Amino acid sequence: MSNLIYLSVLFLFFIGTFFGSFFNVVADRLKSGEAIVKGRSHCEFCKKNLEWEDLVPLLSFLILRGKCRYCHKRINYYYPLSEIITGILFSAVFIFIFYPGIQTSFLNPPYLKIISLLYYLFITGSFIIVFLEDLKYGIISDKIVLPAILISFIYLAINPQFFILNLISAAGSFLFFFILFLFTGGKGMGFGDVKLAFLLGLVLGFPKIIISLYLAFLTGAFIGLILILWRKKASIKDTIPFGPFLVTGSIISLFLGDLIVTRIMVFLGLL
Repeated sequence: MSNLIYLSVLFLFFIGTFFGSFFNVVADRLKSGEAIVKGRSHCEFCKKNLEWEDLVPLLSFLILRGKCRYCHKRINYYYPLSEIITGILFSAVFIFIFYPGIQTSFLNPPYLKIISLLYYLFITGSFIIVFLEDLKYGIISDKIVLPAILISFIYLAINPQFFILNLISAAGSFLFFFILFLFTGGKGMGFGDVKLAFLLGLVLGFPKIIISLYLAFLTGAFIGLILILWRKKASIKDTIPFGPFLVTGSIISLFLGDLIVTRIMVFLGLL
């Protein structure tokens, strides 16, 4: 990669860490009902307003040794982890769009590079918020999923070669999860997962949505079994949020789906 691309990747990692910090705030305030863009950030324990030097992604956590400056309670590790992961994913989106040979489906006309970059940064951010919100509080907010669906429709209208296939994928994944929702009476699968499934199908299309769902169910079952054994539960009545697994499978499929499909086809002798 050229020096410009290296600098761009580093810049997006840096920007991504700040967005990762913001995404944590969004997930928390969607649950609490606080205004997302208004009001000062504060410690979740002592409620003390945080100053700017307490809010520098990663650096503040390291300087403060993972503790609040005021009450000295330990800061949860998902804050710096989400900042690092968001930075990595933002950098990955840039490479996905601009590095030759990785993604070519939306390189013509050239302006679609910028549109695609902005779109996939937005979608990645939406996925991260869904992951954090469902992991922490067991909810998937319409305020994140529905705007992402709308933006995805607009993007597909600009880049219509995938519109029909992605729409069919969205409808199929929605129907599959809706049947699961009805079958479990809403206990094993929330309706937020159903709406999220529609978004994932719209973003990924076929066959990436299949890979995404396979990875989500595989990792969900594996982690769920580990948690059951670790906690020594007699049953699986305690639900485990499925949104984080859907998001994880979708992000893997988004960036590596084409490679996985190619490897499967080679293995089957179809290529």
